[in-house]
Amino acid sequence: MTEPLTPTPTDKEVLGWAHTARFFTTAAQLHQLPETGLPEVAFVGRSNAGKSTAINTLAQTKRLAFASKTPGRTQHINLFHVGPKDAPNQLWADLPGYGYAAVNRDAKQRWQKVMADYLQQREPLRGVVQMVDSRHGLTDLDRQLIDFMAERIYAGEISLLVLLTKADKLNRKEQAAILRETQELLASYVLTEQSDIGVSLFSALKNQGVADAARQLQEWVSPRDEAEQGPESESESDDAAPTADR
Repeated sequence: MTEPLTPTPTDKEVLGWAHTARFFTTAAQLHQLPETGLPEVAFVGRSNAGKSTAINTLAQTKRLAFASKTPGRTQHINLFHVGPKDAPNQLWADLPGYGYAAVNRDAKQRWQKVMADYLQQREPLRGVVQMVDSRHGLTDLDRQLIDFMAERIYAGEISLLVLLTKADKLNRKEQAAILRETQELLASYVLTEQSDIGVSLFSALKNQGVADAARQLQEWVSPRDEAEQGPESESESDDAAPTADR
């Protein structure tokens, strides 16, 4: 008997889930991060790319993620629980912005190593949301950050969603152009069937792309091993229906 298809969540449902985000803890070093067993999603982006605004928009609050008055000064990983209050099903990790020139060089290098280690080594990491200012597109620093994650993206260990923020500052023709240009640049990283990279226009002011981003985040709730049980289940019976890949 064929199992009924799970209904696709509505925009209201995925946004309602994202609105549950609340502060959990903060850490200055990788070893200080708790092991919760929950899938993690990291939010990254250059200073002034609109990362804090995007997080607060997704959570529908003004003060969940804080933007430092001096860009580049915040050097902690802030974690937020998402999902039911008594049973959260995802962690959001807000990583400090990068690329601000006025930060002390030693401090910058120290933090960049912590961030690179998190992106390369953190086992619960399921997906990364990278904020990129739509007026500038992917910069060299943005691409360097993707390079840090490249091997894990190729292996299908983590997925990447690039949000082109502040899209309201562009007209429709400019939006289409930067979206196409970014898609072409990101295509060079899709080297395996396991590579999962997406890009979307995003505007907190116009509420553009917010529901789509929340939907993608919620899809990352499912543990990786549950999504990869296909071969074993298919081998149990010759008559079993094939499992569709995501």
